[in-house]
Amino acid sequence: MAGEAVTGGALARLWRRVRAAVRSVRVETRFVLALWRVNLLAALEYRTAFISQVVGMMLNNAAFLVFWALFFERFPSVGGWGMPDMLQLFGMTATGFGLGVVLFGNALNLADIIADNGLDAYLALPRPVLLHVLAGKSRLSGWGDIATGVLCFALTADPGAAAWGRYAVAALASMTVFVSFLVVVASLTFWIGGASALSAQAIHAMLAFATYPLTIFDGTAKLMLMTVIPAAFIGAVPAEFVRGYSDRSLLQILAAAGVSLALAVVLFHRGLRHYESGGMAVSAG
Repeated sequence: MAGEAVTGGALARLWRRVRAAVRSVRVETRFVLALWRVNLLAALEYRTAFISQVVGMMLNNAAFLVFWALFFERFPSVGGWGMPDMLQLFGMTATGFGLGVVLFGNALNLADIIADNGLDAYLALPRPVLLHVLAGKSRLSGWGDIATGVLCFALTADPGAAAWGRYAVAALASMTVFVSFLVVVASLTFWIGGASALSAQAIHAMLAFATYPLTIFDGTAKLMLMTVIPAAFIGAVPAEFVRGYSDRSLLQILAAAGVSLALAVVLFHRGLRHYESGGMAVSAG
């Protein structure tokens, strides 16, 4: 009887923790949705500027695609990838990047926020610091990237709900890897000071490598693009999953997203403890 009472008490405590966790997720979800709504309304308040940034980004992306179109007029394929495949690859990269900067726009300048003691305002509020700071800003030009990605996919993918479902899953995984990578790089600011230049270089490297198929790289380069600079999980691997479903590719993109997110959260919060203990110890530059 005593054993049953202990087991019952443990289950009751576990159930209370689960219910508390579910309530917390609901509260934070409503909070983030409210932030996104405010960001969108703020963008639509100046519709001319919003539309011009979206159109400008789409034209910028179009120029890049024109380069590939001219290239494929002379060469039939690159590593077994033709123009339709490259459209899907570029579209996936553009969608993941666009979602990341629209929904979590401060990821691009998180290093500056940390270095300039900009986290102080977020630490004073009863909200998860990382989630709040990332979702606190939206980049309007990202809508142009999203539109480009959707258009590229619509022009090249097989019609049907299954293909669009794969595209949605792959885009969310791509976004998660991209934003998490930026958080990891920016979190180095907690220990090494201003990492703005490093963060900017990491972004450029990530986007540059993400727009090329993995088949053109050798074994060492592939390993680098799946670990140190996980560009493969922003473009090539999600695009491969969209091209045709396989359990392996699904597992790869979900594992990459989960590991990247966990690493970003752990590293940021460890650095945050250092930031709190040092007060204003982290300085700009």
